[in-house]
Amino acid sequence: MALETAATMKKNMLTADVQRGSWKVSAILASFMMTVPLLIVIFGGSVGAPAVWVKTAVTGLGQGSGDGGFRRWTARSDDKLLGGLLADGFDEASCLSRYQSAMYRRNAGRQPSPYLVSKLRRQEALQRRCGPGTVAYSNAVEQLRSGESGGLGSPECKYLVSISYSGLGNRILAAASAFLYALLTDRVLLVDPSNEMGELFCEPFPGTTWLLPPGFPLTNYTNFDVSTAESWGNMLKNKVVAAGDASSATATELPVFAYVHLSHDATDDDKSFFCDEDQRLLRRIPWLVMRTDNYIVPGLFLVMGFEDELNLLFPEPDTAFHHLGRYLFHPANHVWGLITRYHDAYLASAQHRVGIQVRVFGGQPNSPTLLDQITTCTQKHGLLPEVVSGPEPATRPPPGRRSRAVLVTSLKSWYHERLKGMYWEHAAATGEAVSVQQPSHEEFQRSGARSHEARAWAEMYLLSLTDTLVTTGWSTFGYVAQGLAGLRPWVMYKPANETDVPDPPCGRDVSMDPCFHAPPFYDCRHKRWSDTGKIVPQVQHCIDVGWGLKLVPRN
Repeated sequence: MALETAATMKKNMLTADVQRGSWKVSAILASFMMTVPLLIVIFGGSVGAPAVWVKTAVTGLGQGSGDGGFRRWTARSDDKLLGGLLADGFDEASCLSRYQSAMYRRNAGRQPSPYLVSKLRRQEALQRRCGPGTVAYSNAVEQLRSGESGGLGSPECKYLVSISYSGLGNRILAAASAFLYALLTDRVLLVDPSNEMGELFCEPFPGTTWLLPPGFPLTNYTNFDVSTAESWGNMLKNKVVAAGDASSATATELPVFAYVHLSHDATDDDKSFFCDEDQRLLRRIPWLVMRTDNYIVPGLFLVMGFEDELNLLFPEPDTAFHHLGRYLFHPANHVWGLITRYHDAYLASAQHRVGIQVRVFGGQPNSPTLLDQITTCTQKHGLLPEVVSGPEPATRPPPGRRSRAVLVTSLKSWYHERLKGMYWEHAAATGEAVSVQQPSHEEFQRSGARSHEARAWAEMYLLSLTDTLVTTGWSTFGYVAQGLAGLRPWVMYKPANETDVPDPPCGRDVSMDPCFHAPPFYDCRHKRWSDTGKIVPQVQHCIDVGWGLKLVPRN
């Protein structure tokens, strides 16, 4: 609390200083401009910061208190470790985004809890101690190959393999979910390297890898599905295991591995994973293989055995993916280049940045109704200005008028072209300058194609750098962007038909956290079918998927 108070006092003092007069801003600006050449000389012209660093600082100083540019630059350039979330000591050149990303964010984000920070350091140590390349890992693989639970494996080294499949947004949410489960159960996380997971992201753990190495004994693990005999649900149904035997079953009576199926087609038996009795038995199984295309974190908050630990990790429950995502997912250098070049060219100089994520489901054609929904939502809530329908304004826009950059991401180019044309052909009623940009338009989703995946990841990340976010309901693409950004988006509701704009067209989400689309409907605490959105206060239903679950603030 003392640190927060001090930070608040410092911010207030800085605000007051900026407001005392333009002479002071000019003096600081002059001093700054005299200092920058000296810094460049001292550091040989390479200070590790992006070009926009200087540009944003100068712009912010010149604008004074109206835009707050100087305050944002100060806040985001001095915390490359994100409040201790990230470990220091990585080779910066191998992953430029890890320590540079803070310089591009106007929203500094939420602070992680001290307990989460310490837990992450312990998890990193576990990954190094038990991960690939260690004797413990070799012994555990031999144990898995033998099919026997007792023997070679170290009791402290247990493993969770996360299968990578479905679209990129789904894969990101699945990996984040698996990582939290690994944190809660002291398991080493190993991610299936297929589907570009090794090419799109930097390694998150220092001194080791999170990618499953070649030679994994379960050679067909990527083909596991709801019918796999070793799935937890099927083993329960066929009485291979019994959740009530957690204390009595010996190590040799337990399987050496279990497959956890939590995809959209998971059965009720599969979803018993979210019950305490099942978790007590799962803790004793050396290897787990998990397949999901969902964000299952809200389901973990329903498990009583995890309750105390989750309260310590996330005093603000709605920040779960915000912290997990910023810790795990750092764009690889070639993707970071796409992000920074686009940002510097089209977004950096705008005083306000609006991200609009348009998800077109299936083979839906270009829809004037959806375009109307976008404009109605954004103009009704003041996210975009209305346009002048009559003659051109007689007065010239004032120098230094406000600018607004609109970033549209969509597989289709049609929506961007219509929005861009609207603000080109008509003046904004507010007098501000509005630019509308779209990085790419693939026309249809091509999961697995490297160039497509790289652009998709770059556009998710660019959306997370905006100041205001509008997303399409049901879309994992939007979920990732809002979580990384730390923003509650305006969510466009899925229309009941193709001719009528929903009324209202959109609504403000209750939190930044993603939605769990396929949650359990069984209350393990009271042994009955129940509305799982009413069991604990921090887990409620989503505004876009009525039966889905999401994490919300405690109040």
